[in-house]
Formats: sequence, C-alpha cells, structure tokens
Amino acid sequence: MTPRLETFTAHDGLHYRYRPAEGDAPLLVFANSLGTDLRVWDRVVALLPQSWGLLRHDKRGHGLSLARAGLTIETMASDVEALLDHLGIDRFAGIGLSVGGLIMQRLALRRPAAMTHLMLADTAARIGTPEIWNPRIEAVLGGGIASISDTILSRWFVPAYAGSEDFALWRAMLERTPAQGYADVCAAIRDADYTADLARIAVKTLVVAGSSDASTPPALVRATAEAIPGARFVEIADAGHLPCVEQPASFAALLREHLA
Repeated sequence: MTPRLETFTAHDGLHYRYRPAEGDAPLLVFANSLGTDLRVWDRVVALLPQSWGLLRHDKRGHGLSLARAGLTIETMASDVEALLDHLGIDRFAGIGLSVGGLIMQRLALRRPAAMTHLMLADTAARIGTPEIWNPRIEAVLGGGIASISDTILSRWFVPAYAGSEDFALWRAMLERTPAQGYADVCAAIRDADYTADLARIAVKTLVVAGSSDASTPPALVRATAEAIPGARFVEIADAGHLPCVEQPASFAALLREHLA
C-alpha cells in the first residue's frame, strides 16, 4: 500500500502538514515543544494507522512558521483553532508536548465538543517560574541558542541518547530555531498558569512523562494528571523530555490504547 502523506502548505504564516482521516478513523492534532518543529512527531506518526488523519504545525517563530509579536499561549491556541476552521475540522484528538500541552489544555476548554481525547506529554498547567525563564531569555537573545544548547539537550534526552547517530540532528533543529522565536515562546510559558482550570477539563485524558525528564519532572506531570478529573498517568521508561523521540513505540502504543 502506498503511504498516505501529509501535504506541505501554509495558512496565515503558519507552516502545517495535513492528512485527512479516512472514514470514521480519528484525526489527531499535534502541538510541539519549545525549540522543536513538527518533525518531533515523525517517529510516532510513522507507527500509526494509515487511515488516521494528522494535523501538525510549527509554532510561531519555529520551523517554517513566521513570527508574530505579542505571542502568548492563548494566541498559539488561536493559531490552532484557525487551522481547524480553515480545514473544516470539527472533531479531533489533541496531543500536546511540553508547551504544546499548555496549548492543548486551552483547546480542551475552548472546544470541548470537538476534542474527543486529550494526550498531554511532559507538561503541566504551570511550567517553571520567571526566575528560570528570564535568564534563559536573556541568554538566548544575547548569545544565541547555541550558548545554552548543551543544557537544554541534557534535559531533552537521557545520557545514553547523546551517543546515538541522530543526536546531532536534534541539536541542529534546536540551534537553528530563531533566537527571537524561541525567546517569545519562553515568555509565553513564563506568563501562563492554568492550574485553576485543570478541574474543568472534561475530555478523556492521558498524561505521560519521560521517567528522566528534567524539564518537567514526572512528579510535576503526575500532579497535573491528578488535577484533571478521571485522567490517567503513565511514566515512559528510558526517556527524557521528548519520549516521542526516544521511545516512539511506547508513545504510539499508549496513544493507540487511549483512542481505542
């Protein structure tokens, strides 16, 4: 069978890839982490049924998407809504990684009738503090992402992964992210706190965390799951902040089970 590929296109300055669902198959909408583009999901989507629909995009100031002033979690959620409306999508499962998880938390409340399932990975309702984010923003704007990339990568992956053949490619993805785009998303994360809203999420929710995640530690992610009514929490072994990269088979299996 010839693989059904996502189309490469843009809308309102957003680069996205879309593959419609076939028949009654689910349609998955993904939101990426800080410093990555839509390719962070490649290994997971390759393991999903060909009939499933896919919508992936690059956040503002990341990948091929254009930057825009005044970026917040709310405006990034609005970007996703604009794509949903543009493509006529009225039913979907939301999957969010890190800051993408913040975005999907908003969509779960904005479009509860449309979102059938929610999967949050390595995220929380509040991630970090100004004391963490402000120095990072200053460092990136002053010296570029490469000046702090070693620290970031040590939080993304378990130590053994640094010896893998493709580790350098993930470093390249990170370091080629525009400094201003990265800093803008850092500020958006810094200013977001949706702790009080978790109890209002009514979508069937799965929350996962890499067992060695140093950016959003498993205890923080578990606490987020415990605040969402009926949510299930699973820890993925041998993974840091990006289990969809390090353990795609485990991630995809959990996603398939959740949607089943």
